[in-house]
Formats: sequence, C-alpha cells, structure tokens
Amino acid sequence: MNNLSKLTFLLLPLLPLTACEDKGDELEVVEQPVPEGFALSAGNSTVFLTSTYAYDANSDWVRGELAARFRDGDGLYDDALTSSSGLGPVYAGYACGSCHRNAGRTTPSVWTKRADGAYGSGDYGFSSMLIYITRRNGAFFQNYGRVLHDQSIYGVRPEGKLKVDWRYEKGQFPDGETYELAAPTYTITDWYMPGPDGRNIRPEELFCTVRIPLRHVGLGQMMALDPKEIEALARKSNYPEYGISGRANYIFERGRMQLGLSGNKAQHADLTVELGFSSDMGATNSRFPEEISEGQRQIQEGGSMGLRYHKLDVSTRDMEDVDLYLHTLGVPARRNVNDPEVKHGERMFYQAKCHLCHVTTLRTRPRGATLLNGTELPWLGNQTVHPYSDYLLHDMGSEIMGVGLNDNYVSGLARGNEWRTTPLWGIGLQQTVNGHTYFLHDGRARNVKEAILWHGGEGEASKRLFMKMKKADREALIKFVNSL
Repeated sequence: MNNLSKLTFLLLPLLPLTACEDKGDELEVVEQPVPEGFALSAGNSTVFLTSTYAYDANSDWVRGELAARFRDGDGLYDDALTSSSGLGPVYAGYACGSCHRNAGRTTPSVWTKRADGAYGSGDYGFSSMLIYITRRNGAFFQNYGRVLHDQSIYGVRPEGKLKVDWRYEKGQFPDGETYELAAPTYTITDWYMPGPDGRNIRPEELFCTVRIPLRHVGLGQMMALDPKEIEALARKSNYPEYGISGRANYIFERGRMQLGLSGNKAQHADLTVELGFSSDMGATNSRFPEEISEGQRQIQEGGSMGLRYHKLDVSTRDMEDVDLYLHTLGVPARRNVNDPEVKHGERMFYQAKCHLCHVTTLRTRPRGATLLNGTELPWLGNQTVHPYSDYLLHDMGSEIMGVGLNDNYVSGLARGNEWRTTPLWGIGLQQTVNGHTYFLHDGRARNVKEAILWHGGEGEASKRLFMKMKKADREALIKFVNSL
C-alpha cells in the first residue's frame, strides 16, 4: 500500500434511527482513507486510533442524532452511580467504566494487591471482576445468587470477599527457553451469612470462578453476524487430526431459545446491558426490577438507612443509549501489516492452525443490528469483518488432563471446560489502553505467550505446534497477534 488507500462505503442516510422506510432515500457515498501500514478490521466501523482511546471512539458513520445518543450512552457508561442514584445495596462496580476503562478491561483485581498485601477484592469501592459461586452440583447457595457481590454501599455488608493465592509452575520449550505459568486458588472470606446449617460455606462445598472484564471491541459487529453463518461454522468445525470440534451455545433468553454469542462462554444472545446494570451495579431496570439482594439482609440494612426501593433506577431509554454506544464503537484497524516479521508471524499463526478456531473473516447480515428497544442500525450490515473468532464453544482442557481451563461452571450448553473462542481484534492495544496484558477469563495469563500455553483440549495441538517452533518464529507469531 502506497501512502493512502481509499475505500468507498455506501452508507444509509443519517436521518432516521430505524431502518430506511423511505425506499427513495439515496445512499451517501463516503470515502475512508486507509493510512499506510494499516488494514481494515471491521469495514466502515474501522478506526485508526492507537492511543488510550483506541477502543472508545465512535465509528465514522455515527453522526447527527446518533452521535448525540452515542455521547449520552458514553456518559451513562462512565458515570459513577451512588446509593441515591441506584447503586447497590451490594454490587461489583459503581459504573460500567469502572471495570471497562475506556471500553477495555481495567487491571483485574486478581492481580491488584489490597492494603493487607493479599490479592483479591478491591479496597476502593469496586472490583474489576465478577465472582461466580455455585454448589458442587451446580445449584446456587441459599441467600446468594450466581454472583458473589463483594462491594456494598455505606452501612451495608457485602456478600463476601475474594482472596486469590497464586502458585507458579515452570516449564520449558523444546529449544530450552523457559517459561512460567501462574495458576489461581480462590478463597471466599467474610461471608455475610452462614449456610442453612449455621456454618460458613465450606471450601469443599464450593465451586468458585472469576471473570475479568472483556474488551468491548467489535460488539456491534458481533451482534450483526448472521446466526446461520455461525451455525455453518459449527458444522464445518470438525478437524479430528487436530482434535478440534466447535459447537454453538444455545440459551433460553427473553422468552425464547437463541444462539449465544456474547460472554466468555457465549452464554448470552445480546450485550446484556440490563443484566450489567442489575448484577454488576445493583441498579434495577425494566427487565430486572428487583434488587439483586432481594430477600437478603442487605435490603433491610439499606432500608434502615432510609433507602427506598419503589422505583426503577435506570430507564429503558438510558439503557438503549448505552446499548447504542456499545454497538457503534469503532474497531481499531490492524497495524504494521507491512512489517516483515508480522507477515512471517501470520504464516506461523496459520502453521500452528490457530485460524481453525480464530477464524479470520466473517460477514455481517444485510440488515445490521437491532438495539434492545427496537432501534435499528443498518450501517452495521453487509460488512466484511475480521474478528479472529468463530464465536463457538471449544473444549480447552481440564487440570486432570494437564494444563487446562476447566472452571466447573455451566452456562447454557457450555460445560466447565468449554469456552467461546475469544475475538482477537484490538488485543495488541490493550497495553496502551489499559496498561496491562492480563488475558483469559480470569486474568491468569500475563501475556499472549502464557495465554497460548494455557491452551489444552482442542487447543492442545496448536499449543504443541507453537512450542516446537524456533524462538524467532514464536516471537513473530506473538508480534502478529499484537498487530490485530
């Protein structure tokens, strides 16, 4: 590519916020210059920022009323809730942006030292993680839900606190290079209420897993994907020579069975804005009108402070503006595409068969995406995108088979050892945007290399191919991944 290349996009007029009803409307022709060394990741939603706001900029087609609503949604996303504006009484974070700084992933609390020197639940009013707890048989504990809320408003007790202990395991590549993996052990302390037998919940009764924030890159494109294309990928995902066989997750949501795309286990069909306000911040809304601590002592504790729970904390219109904000965020362009080492790393990526799960190219459906309150975004339609994901579930191994990622937590059809293929677009800018390189569902991988080495199960063959490479080839592959 010499200097600037230009791509021409046909954009629907920016007058209505619903799909074009006036068939006589003309299309607007927009030329998008592509700087040298960059490549489009998400068609007309690609942005070329490489700063701390690379995840947090609107797509170029977001103009007029859309732009105004984008700004409103951005403000609601970042504004801190208080007890008087709907926070709590128990919660995990006080704003979407407290965990998803700049629409990315805030440094996870599993790696943040508390005042007492331990890792785990934050000291400063939020924890950039979600703590899932279940019984060994998968059932919830009495007086607790699926999430242990480790933060609370003044005068109210949190449900418990998480303590993380790290153990370190050393390994070696065939060429002699050494590496170290960090594995977490979770302990719940300060239970607000004992179990039915009057005792605290014992460790042997408990399954506990942690989720650190996901990057909010490419959410609009994900929601615009054609479910039939994902299901076709599931039928195609059968590579016995590499032990790979992906499958779709289906979940019952909004009164019907749907294809799951969102979340670490593809356990949601949408962007879960309403669930985020409810479960993460304790803010009631039209879909979740009850406090998350309904029936627990925290309701009474908050009531004794004069708090009243007689109205919804967040309106449907506000939630849709946040949904619009997430759908219309731009996707960072690929960088350094002409770098010889990056090109070599891409060849190594294919040689290791990473592309069989991290599928490079998908296409969005013609009509784009629809927001939770019915607003249509046709600008997301008919786009060629490069998420480097098939959005399918894959068995990532279990500890009993060696290195693996089984957390014993079932989500829809996803078993504990099954995880959705993580989209890789934007991954190389996480250090710039959020100041860290912690990866995987619980942040145990401290860089891309460790993330690869944690692959087991269906990822085992690719991991072994990576390990057998020369050091220069491994480094080139990592440099390629960081160019995405």
